[in-house]
Amino acid sequence: MLYRKNITRPEVLLRVAGGVALIAAGLWWQGASPLGLALAASGVGSVLSGMFGYCPACAMVGRKPVE
Repeated sequence: MLYRKNITRPEVLLRVAGGVALIAAGLWWQGASPLGLALAASGVGSVLSGMFGYCPACAMVGRKPVE
């Protein structure tokens, strides 16, 4: 593996659920406006960090890897 996971299982589930909610909210309420696309892009980022179990921002501030 190229990286060590640094987010826990409950946080993974919250990130994926929150990311899906951001994507849905951005595209449903805002449509294809710049704000809607920005919300959807941030939702995709949350889902990806949840699926990989790694958050680069958490690693930069010194969060320890999950054992």
